Amino acid sequence: MYPLKNIEAERARADMTRKELADSLGITEKTLRTWIRGIYAIPSNKLLAMQGLFRCSVDYLLGLTDQREIKK
Repeated sequence: MYPLKNIEAERARADMTRKELADSLGITEKTLRTWIRGIYAIPSNKLLAMQGLFRCSVDYLLGLTDQREIKK
């Protein structure tokens, strides 16, 4: 796995702390850090929650595309 920089970028764009993001996802900051560092995979339900929170695609959050927008 690899670091997920787009999640950190979206968190900053939303002016959220890591604690605020973790709380909104119902997880600990430690869990969030392990996901962002690519140590553990992010469960699909949490990816979908971040997609809704940040209004961007899961592919973007995972670094699979540079396009933030959700394709319709």
